[in-house]
Amino acid sequence: MTRPAVHVLHDNPEWIEVFVRAFEAEGVPLVQWPLDHGVLDLDGEPPQGVFWSRLSASSHTRGAELAKDAARATLSWLESWDRRVVNGSRVADLEVSKVIQHAALRRRGFDVPRTVAVIGTEDLLASARTFAPPFITKHDQGGKGLGVRRFDTQEEFAAYVEGPEFEPSADGITLLQELLVTPEPFITRAEFVGGRFVYAVRVDTSRGAFQLCPADACAVPGDDDPAVPPFVRDESFTAEDPLIQRFQDLLASLDIEIAGIEFLHTVDGRTVTYDINTNTNYNADVEAQAPVPAIREIARYLGGLLDQVTES
Repeated sequence: MTRPAVHVLHDNPEWIEVFVRAFEAEGVPLVQWPLDHGVLDLDGEPPQGVFWSRLSASSHTRGAELAKDAARATLSWLESWDRRVVNGSRVADLEVSKVIQHAALRRRGFDVPRTVAVIGTEDLLASARTFAPPFITKHDQGGKGLGVRRFDTQEEFAAYVEGPEFEPSADGITLLQELLVTPEPFITRAEFVGGRFVYAVRVDTSRGAFQLCPADACAVPGDDDPAVPPFVRDESFTAEDPLIQRFQDLLASLDIEIAGIEFLHTVDGRTVTYDINTNTNYNADVEAQAPVPAIREIARYLGGLLDQVTES
């Protein structure tokens, strides 16, 4: 019989190597389960172990166009066999839709940016006229800052929609959203493992970019400025912070065990939460500074779940 292991379902091998090393250091067996190909024997029993989904909303940009549907099928199969799944099928749907994320946040009382979801392109221009410029667009199935653009006039937006540079979302849903202005150029990302707070990261946005992925594999060539580290640990947040506790309650209600939540403070005093990233990546410099590195915490957490499965 094959030894039980933690199986990581993923669509990007470049993001997995850091976890491979951490799991080896913790003595936890890790098996990679790529989502861009494979076979599911729906009448056959899955292997024993713990199954961790790292489906990424941007998988289609890396040649893994089938990953979203493959993850849904695989997770549903695993859950039908009562396997221990971390970030399961319900969470996969949330990962690939900012509409679902927005609805979950709004329902639970979080301040969210005013957003209109437009299906197709026919109603884009009319919907945009309900926003006072400047405003931004996003892709519903996002990640990597996909489709995020700022528009300062309605004419500029119309030229974009009707021109050759228009970039449709993978699911055909474009989000129109109010532009949020911060007193200082940064947003905050809070990291959670096992539903519990690990640390917060202050993310510099002074360069005007919307690509906020903290992993080294996401680094943009030529965008290095040692004087202004783009990611630093924010020690002002602790597990006792009321906002952090609200985030923990949110994650529990959504069955999310591993995630990063992004929020910001605006010039008019709002604290706005706008993203739940269940395929969270980690910055090497921040991990080196953290008393409890998130990657090692994930290895320990999933290793503990694996012990429970093995003993039962």
